[in-house]
Amino acid sequence: MYTRRRHGLTRLLATALTLACAALAPSAHAAWPDKPVKVIVPCPAGCSLDGIVRTLAEPLRARWGQPLVVENRAGAGGTLGMDAVAKAPADGHTLGIGFNGPIAFAPFLYKRLPYQPERDLLPVVLTTSQPNVLAVRADHPARSLPEFLAWARKEGSRLSYASVGNGSSSHLAAELMLSQIGVDAVHVPYSGSPPAVTSLAAGETQMLITVEPPLMPLIQGGRVRLLATTGAKRMESLPQLPTLAESGLPGFEALAWNGLFVPAGTPAAVVERVNADVNAVLQQPAVREALAKQGLVVGGGTPAAFRGFIQDESRKWGAVIRKVGITID
Repeated sequence: MYTRRRHGLTRLLATALTLACAALAPSAHAAWPDKPVKVIVPCPAGCSLDGIVRTLAEPLRARWGQPLVVENRAGAGGTLGMDAVAKAPADGHTLGIGFNGPIAFAPFLYKRLPYQPERDLLPVVLTTSQPNVLAVRADHPARSLPEFLAWARKEGSRLSYASVGNGSSSHLAAELMLSQIGVDAVHVPYSGSPPAVTSLAAGETQMLITVEPPLMPLIQGGRVRLLATTGAKRMESLPQLPTLAESGLPGFEALAWNGLFVPAGTPAAVVERVNADVNAVLQQPAVREALAKQGLVVGGGTPAAFRGFIQDESRKWGAVIRKVGITID
């Protein structure tokens, strides 16, 4: 009897000691981040996503006490980079900046995708969005969108256009536009905006729909000209630039957006911390000004709101992809 009581008392004391230690010990996630945070950018250095991450890097380092290490993993329309995010340790020390292509479009484009966005990635926060712009060489004979559409109809299959990657917003916006005017052009995909922009300026391709920032040096240098924007309304930074919707394609709208993701299984406390800190940084005047100079509309909001936005985009563009018949093997 005494032995049983002694053993019972010993177990009670051990349990109490364990609970006390757990209460005194810091949470396993309270110290996050306890090492540099890697951010995978699924496009080459110099692309617009790269610029967004580098704009956020220093303010986030100041909040986290750890540097952000940018790792560019370009290829396969952004799916290579996002696959690396999906397969990273779910400890909050690997983030990825995803965009339309590998998140909302890829499940409809690829027969075999190495990850499933809804299953393998957790949306954290929408970082920015912006309309695309339609660009041609400065010496192109078309001076307006209606003139360009008429020219494209005459060119037909001789027209080749660049994109920043298979399955990107750049690619799908162009395909949607061309399908609406009945043109079956040649698609030339590149790994990111820098080489796509270079191909347009060099005359290797005749058209490019992409975001504005990578084009600005060539626009200012007189080598590239903009004809229209893909937004529902005109851009504040380029109020003179008409929309496709008002220039011959009613109802046309195609936005490029991006946001931060973590691997599925990342602790909720870490997701909430990243979300709160990125929201705070996005409200800093210097950050907002820097993003505005890149033609970006600041995002923000909750993980749940970002997830809902992605679901809406997936439904919209999944229908477009099926209608146009785009597939990527």
